[in-house]
Amino acid sequence: MTPRGPEELAQKLEVDFDLELLALALTHRSWAYENGGVAHNERLEFLGDSILGQAVTVRLFRENPDLDEGSLAKRRAAVVSTVALAEVARGIGLGEYVRLGRGEDQTGGRDKDSILADTTEAVIGAAFLSAGPEAATAFVLRLVDPLLADSERYGAAIDPKTSLQELAARLGETPPAYEVTASGPDHDRRFVATVRVGEHTSTGEGTSKKQAEMAAALDAWRSLTARA
Repeated sequence: MTPRGPEELAQKLEVDFDLELLALALTHRSWAYENGGVAHNERLEFLGDSILGQAVTVRLFRENPDLDEGSLAKRRAAVVSTVALAEVARGIGLGEYVRLGRGEDQTGGRDKDSILADTTEAVIGAAFLSAGPEAATAFVLRLVDPLLADSERYGAAIDPKTSLQELAARLGETPPAYEVTASGPDHDRRFVATVRVGEHTSTGEGTSKKQAEMAAALDAWRSLTARA
């Protein structure tokens, strides 16, 4: 798939991006490797991770004066997790803009939680360098405010397997059963987990067995909660 251009994404996100920086933020290392080892987005990802964490921490601190440090930390972890950021990325259609190597593209890289989450952080880093700290913070909060407002997600996003098990018990279903498959070379192993709860089946993917199971559990928890 040919990715869509950064100009279109900048308009969609309503941020005054330096388009070269935004293009860099959308460049996965697999694309860089196939194109002569050019620069990729991991440095911007490092920067964006810090900006994201600060913006979410300050928002939680100011809006929850009665919560202790542990509760605030759990809420922050839920909002900045790989699964949560991948959800944000899907909400803005970010996968359509990522520059991926052929192999990564052919194996569904545009919808992998890890790639989507990392690219979201890189785009945040590009927003900071392009438009400054205030604009970047406002951008981050626009992205994550729906997550911050959904109080029910905190427990599930932090420990989705336990949350799913508790939900299955409340619904009178059998405990969740997981199956995991692995593919790819040792240096780039990918795991796909399938979880079954009664008649419901969900899948999740990750770079480890645990991450894949957590992604599958969270997807199942969301689906069963919506039905309930």
